[in-house]
Amino acid sequence: MILENTIKQASQILKQKNITTHELDSEIILSNILGVTREYLILNNKMYLPKKIINKYKKAINRRSNNEPVAYIISTRGFWSEDFFVNNSTLVPRPETELLVHRVVDLFKNKQINILDIGTGSGCILLSILKELNFSRGTGIDISAKAIKISKINSHRLNLKNRSKFKVFDLEKYNVGKYDLIVSNPPYIPSKDIEKLSKDIINHEPRIALDGGIDGLDLIKKVIYKSHKLLKQDGLLALEIGFGQYHKVANILRCSGFREVSKEYDYRENVRCIISTNSSIF
Repeated sequence: MILENTIKQASQILKQKNITTHELDSEIILSNILGVTREYLILNNKMYLPKKIINKYKKAINRRSNNEPVAYIISTRGFWSEDFFVNNSTLVPRPETELLVHRVVDLFKNKQINILDIGTGSGCILLSILKELNFSRGTGIDISAKAIKISKINSHRLNLKNRSKFKVFDLEKYNVGKYDLIVSNPPYIPSKDIEKLSKDIINHEPRIALDGGIDGLDLIKKVIYKSHKLLKQDGLLALEIGFGQYHKVANILRCSGFREVSKEYDYRENVRCIISTNSSIF
């Protein structure tokens, strides 16, 4: 079958399933299978595709038609400046989380620090920071053994295994070391709101990485309380939070002895990240 027609058919299948990004998804999936860029598909749209490729493509499109995220289908998600290996053991890295990375890198540029990433998942936050801070080291912890396997794969792929460690740990039982910086993108969706999320998320991404309890703040509170014990004096805590949670989280931070350094807004003008310190003179 001709490449151009193959993509059109796939796109139509996804469109009928109300997938708004049907054209883009069809192109990304095929370019991944062929190991080429999307531009290559455009320039070679009359190319004949062998049956073996067509069959593989049909299976992938079928997965997408069932709302499985493209990142899981192609096992890759671009984040910051790298491509990360992902599967359904971890959340799909979001562009909004790059706000946290950007601010942290800006604050610690050219410094040598020790970092803890709580709920590391794919390791995208910690590893992205380490890529920019060449003299720093870090540890990522997660309660999910499957997620830790993914983060270790990414540390090897990005040549950061000598500056990063990933461990399976329950946060409440973790008492190892003191850190200059703690970063975390904890589960922050209120339990009652989980079913309101898109099918891509609720049917495929790990619920344990989404569900923040009744008010969405259960894990955020635990991260803040634990950070108070694990941070060095004058250390920083960088937290990603959910929609409309800023004032409550800011109050929890104040009551726990933290002072806000900065906050980062997403494209909807919602506070997405809070950077705070346990120092009064930062």
